[in-house]
Amino acid sequence: ASARGSSHIRLLASNCANCHGTDGRSQGGMPGLAGMSKPLFVQLMQDFKSGKRTATIMHQLSKGYTDAEIEGLAAYFSSQKN
Repeated sequence: ASARGSSHIRLLASNCANCHGTDGRSQGGMPGLAGMSKPLFVQLMQDFKSGKRTATIMHQLSKGYTDAEIEGLAAYFSSQKN
């Protein structure tokens, strides 16, 4: 990814911190994203986006991300240590 692309993804990932912890390292209550496999992350996000999987808020939040952003977030979180 380009420098702009990676900074954009880090910015998007920071939106997840309120519920899922800094860099996806949850402190409990919500699932951690750090170290999650890319295919699983993408599948979960696509399931939220399509309505196949419901949640308190993720089914709404996921609609704000493009497929490319979801792929970028998947790569980012899979590279984080849990």
